Amino acid sequence: MTYLVNDGCVNCKHMTCVEVCPVDCFYEGKNMLVINPEECIDCGVCVPECPVDAIIEESQDDGTWMQWNSKYSNIWPQITEARPEDVLADKIPVVDVTMSEEPGKGD
Repeated sequence: MTYLVNDGCVNCKHMTCVEVCPVDCFYEGKNMLVINPEECIDCGVCVPECPVDAIIEESQDDGTWMQWNSKYSNIWPQITEARPEDVLADKIPVVDVTMSEEPGKGD
């Protein structure tokens, strides 16, 4: 079992989850984060850190988020430290929830 990021993270990226992850399995897109399901150890420490409940268990997924997280965690750069200046929720009104396929900055 693994954890996955869903569309609740779009235009949000609080990034508090990346700092508590013991295996650094978060990857950064332009407007959201994903978890690499192959690297996630199912510890769950990231779940309570997400203020918008964008991290779900694999059992809560219909396959959509597993596919998205798997694909983009192998394309986007890894992120291991929060950058408060890049928290989108503080800058962009969460109206457009279109997921971007563009990579973020990463570490």
